[in-house]
Amino acid sequence: MHPTHTHLITARLSHLKPTQATVGMHEVQLKREESRSLKKSERKELIANHWFPGVIGPGGEYYIVDHHHLGVALNLEEHESVQLTVPKDLAWLSEEPFWKTMEFSQLAHPYDSNGKRISFSQIPKSIDKLKDDPFRSLAGVIRQHGAYAKVDVPFTEFLWADYFRLHFKKAEIQKITKQLIAKANKLAKLPEARYLPG
Repeated sequence: MHPTHTHLITARLSHLKPTQATVGMHEVQLKREESRSLKKSERKELIANHWFPGVIGPGGEYYIVDHHHLGVALNLEEHESVQLTVPKDLAWLSEEPFWKTMEFSQLAHPYDSNGKRISFSQIPKSIDKLKDDPFRSLAGVIRQHGAYAKVDVPFTEFLWADYFRLHFKKAEIQKITKQLIAKANKLAKLPEARYLPG
């Protein structure tokens, strides 16, 4: 029987299911480098104190609703388990109403690396299958450079990624350069970007 409270549980990374289809691999790489720079005790403390918010879904599976980038980074660094909170239990739902409820609650983002809508069944079944969206990487870098604030709005960086899709070709942003950051920063300050969070 799975817990339905907010107490921490330990879960294997390989068993966690994502609620989005993509990540920014540039951001994943930065988190990998951060993990590698830590002493063993510091890394252990980081993992112990970085809780993954989750939902119990069909079949009693654990679905993470945030920290996908850290999850991918830790998985690539061959960490086996993380701390998970599971305040919501939707295990009694079948697949279709589960995913509809998740999206309605802004806990799922069914869009591919081109920003196109996909079916819920196309969301990867494990975090090691998440695809790279370079526009999501750019959005994360621009936030770190102060172009917009980190706010408590679900999928903020994906909204910014979609904005940058309107202004750059994918080939232009495969490498994050100072020139690219400067151009994106200018775009972030345009009046047309005022609808975006942060």
